[in-house]
Amino acid sequence: MKFGVNDNRYNMTQKLSFLLIIFLMTTSLKAQDLPYKEIPDYPADYTPGNVAARMIDGLGFRFYWATEGLRPEDLAYQPSEDARTLLETMRHIYGMSEMIMNAPSATPNERPADFSGYSYEDFRRKTLENLKAASKAMANKNAEDFESFEVIFKRGEQQSSFPYWNLINGMLSDCIYHTGQITLMRRSSGNPINPNVSVFMGRLRN
Repeated sequence: MKFGVNDNRYNMTQKLSFLLIIFLMTTSLKAQDLPYKEIPDYPADYTPGNVAARMIDGLGFRFYWATEGLRPEDLAYQPSEDARTLLETMRHIYGMSEMIMNAPSATPNERPADFSGYSYEDFRRKTLENLKAASKAMANKNAEDFESFEVIFKRGEQQSSFPYWNLINGMLSDCIYHTGQITLMRRSSGNPINPNVSVFMGRLRN
């Protein structure tokens, strides 16, 4: 049996439709795989590590929804000439999320760091994954464990280290602060966050 032009076109259409379905399914699965769409269940006790982990989880939940569904015009929004754009603010948060993740293992943070090749999707995914890893590393840790946690900066041969205390009032608080800025900036550019987000309950309202 010979296939005509219409048969070839039909087969090509089938292949393209199949590839499109696979692409959409893959994209959907990747979006669903991102942590902090909801805040995790809280721990059974208030150990120092669990309290710190819960603070990180709270940041992760806020960042997830602050950065959900951003448009190119939102990413380019700049409150003033000397201010960061929204995307630059995401880059700044990402850099600090690496420090939050590295502190429990006292892993040095190499500087300067080059994030120029990262996209909006990269910054969002990597930040959320870093925060999830940091929370997991802090879970159930006791006060003695914190003695070995360090924020270490390394630039060439120069290295300086600070206790976890500095991270709490530094990077962790700063990330929450800047996530609030993203929420404000996207509202100013005409794309406010989902009004059903409840930061108190850590999920969307019904």
